[in-house]
Amino acid sequence: MPTTKIKPQQASLLALLLLSLFVFQTTATAQQLPASVRYASGRKVMKDLSAILSPDGIQESFEAPIGGLKQWVTVRGQDRRNPIILFIHGGPASPLAPVSWIFQRPLEEYFTVVQYDQRASGKTYRLNDTTGLGPTLTIQNYVNDAVELAQYLSKKYNHKKVILAGHSWGTIIGMRAALQRPDLFYAYVGIGQAINVMENEKLSFEFGMKEATRLKNDTALKEMATIAPYPGNKPVTRERIIIARKWPQYYGGLAAYRAEPTYFYSAPYLSPEYAPEDVPAIDSGSLFTLDRVMSEFLATDFNPVKSFPIPVFMFMGRHDYTTPAEPANRWIRTVSAPMKKGIWFEHSSHLIPIEEPGKFLLSLVEYVRPLALK
Repeated sequence: MPTTKIKPQQASLLALLLLSLFVFQTTATAQQLPASVRYASGRKVMKDLSAILSPDGIQESFEAPIGGLKQWVTVRGQDRRNPIILFIHGGPASPLAPVSWIFQRPLEEYFTVVQYDQRASGKTYRLNDTTGLGPTLTIQNYVNDAVELAQYLSKKYNHKKVILAGHSWGTIIGMRAALQRPDLFYAYVGIGQAINVMENEKLSFEFGMKEATRLKNDTALKEMATIAPYPGNKPVTRERIIIARKWPQYYGGLAAYRAEPTYFYSAPYLSPEYAPEDVPAIDSGSLFTLDRVMSEFLATDFNPVKSFPIPVFMFMGRHDYTTPAEPANRWIRTVSAPMKKGIWFEHSSHLIPIEEPGKFLLSLVEYVRPLALK
């Protein structure tokens, strides 16, 4: 039987073809596997990388008895003598703990960082019987939870006060908690601060319309036209708010320069703090919560607050059209406070800690941390 001699160029092409076929088959097979299997090796690496080994450090997660519920708390830091910073996550019901591994590690050298899943959020949602939980989802109860947790942490770790930081929806809770119990906090940091929610909705929608018009996106314009004028005089329903947020976020209003931050939505599967079976609780908690807090959320207006009892900082994303920054910028310029500062993040939208983690860390260390060290 005659033999065919393969030329070097043909051999290279054949090898490339076989490699491509192998990669395609491997990827296709991997995508059919459950998330718990697909992400298992990555989670193992992240868990090892995230381990705090310092003898002065602290790394613990636990159920805290807060507000008559079991609320899931994660505490991490390289030195327990560092100031405590308590983060109040956004959403509603979008816990920061399962994505905090992206940005938090450097913060832990300067702060003891506390994340907690709010009532009906994430792992807290899984821990509690939801029977009768719905009526407790009021902003005042969320505020009371934050106050109680601050007291709990101060006592547990022998600190006089804590630093309070809110993100997005969490800024509504955080600002009200600081106003209610200023004696518990060294300072308040608003990240993507909500000042007047209805004004935010209007500014966000106008940005989406402007960009869609500029880029001649007929699909976007037709869809937004179905709810225009927004918010207008009609009730802001779940359906309307989804359309109103969709296109501003597509044009970078959630994550700067990105139509969609896919990494953000997938990050919980790699979290050392969340098991794969915990991740679906994020969506479940959000669905359970949103309609129950919608009316109170939309009624939020901090414009009447003309003085603030503790140092206050606004961290503002220049491209944020999820919670547009201009109302917060206007508020911080006019409010009276013992100390105040507005800080712009020029390459960020709504996810400041993740989009500009270096500047986020430096801003906290330079301006906020010294207030807890005096």
